[in-house]
Amino acid sequence: MLSDTLSAGLAHYRIGPEIRTLRLKKELGLAELGAHTGLSTAMLSKIERGLLFPTLPTLLRIALVFGVGLDHFFTERTDRPTIAVIRKKDRLRLPDRPGAKQPSYLFESLDFPVTDRKMQAYYAEFPPHSNPSELHRHPGAELIYVLRGQLAVNVADEQTVLEEGDSMYFDSQTPHAYRRYGRSSCAAIVVVAP
Repeated sequence: MLSDTLSAGLAHYRIGPEIRTLRLKKELGLAELGAHTGLSTAMLSKIERGLLFPTLPTLLRIALVFGVGLDHFFTERTDRPTIAVIRKKDRLRLPDRPGAKQPSYLFESLDFPVTDRKMQAYYAEFPPHSNPSELHRHPGAELIYVLRGQLAVNVADEQTVLEEGDSMYFDSQTPHAYRRYGRSSCAAIVVVAP
């Protein structure tokens, strides 16, 4: 059985509805598609309704009937807008450094299921007694919005303290680091655009 996170990630691709669209364009019934693929009508019905996700060999058998490759089901199409809803309960919480005993911050991706992201958005928490993050840099730009507490942001050896409701934009190719400021915990939204 798949976890809710994996199910939601697979549902994003809308494989079942896409199979149904291909089948209806070819004017095939479920029984006819079953005869061509060797799959049962019940299984095909569950796949089309999104109740069952096909394995890659099963999906390939279906794709061959329609003359498309596997990439057809995983490539973003421009005929519909990209929409992704990420529920709080489905997000994974990770430390800034894998295996760190005392992480500088914990983060959750707010847009992980989107395959062709134009930006990356994170929820970050800086717990009490956390150490400053290591200096790092990456291509693009970064925007930080403080939800609660105070956050010290060091960009090019210049420290700026942000309060609740403050935001900051900077070129993320410049070495930068974060740290909780004050005694209370801090939380922020961090958006990175390439």
